[in-house]
Amino acid sequence: MADFSERIRSLRLERGMTQEEVGKIIGVKRYSVYGYEKGQNYPDVPGLIALAECFEVSLDYLVGRTDDPKVNR
Repeated sequence: MADFSERIRSLRLERGMTQEEVGKIIGVKRYSVYGYEKGQNYPDVPGLIALAECFEVSLDYLVGRTDDPKVNR
């Protein structure tokens, strides 16, 4: 299974979004999204929820607990 940083980058690229666009949607700066994708930092719980909603995936998928984007464990 992919880890969080790989999932964020993959989801963003699949949707043709920039780091800045994702940041605006979830309420953080572009460099925060960059840090998530590089595994240098992680969002807080509200940030995780915002990312899951932005990409329309489950939290379990986002954090690598399942490979099914719609399933919660």
